[in-house]
Amino acid sequence: MKQIIKMTVNEKQYELAVKPNQTLLDILRQELGLTGAKRGCELGDCGACTVIMNGKPVNSCLILALEANNAVVETIEGLETEEGLHPVQQAFVEKGAIQCGFCSPGMILSSKHLLEHNQNPTEGEIREAIAGNLCRCTGYQKIIEAIQSCAKE
Repeated sequence: MKQIIKMTVNEKQYELAVKPNQTLLDILRQELGLTGAKRGCELGDCGACTVIMNGKPVNSCLILALEANNAVVETIEGLETEEGLHPVQQAFVEKGAIQCGFCSPGMILSSKHLLEHNQNPTEGEIREAIAGNLCRCTGYQKIIEAIQSCAKE
């Protein structure tokens, strides 16, 4: 039996009828058409489904949609503005931190969250912040350089 939830996604309010077994990832991708969060391992290990929920990075594959009732969610689609890419997105492009792009939305959102709470992180703090996001292409160095380029000294 479906239940009604309300949530704010990328500053837009939604009221949705969800099944008890649907995940936040299902709702974002299937109901709202926001496909930036990827379906990867579905175990919370890869971080491809990372979104920001109520101010914290979460694996949307592990969050039941019912748990997101009254939540504020930010996806990769919510970062770009009329002025262009978010500075973290731009840094990933400029530093060559995007290759296949599968991990990029989660990496970028985790990086954005880190930089909002620590404007000048050490390399160790950066590595810790992105530890939940796996990348098979880059070897992480260019990702770290992109994040460091956004730091404020």
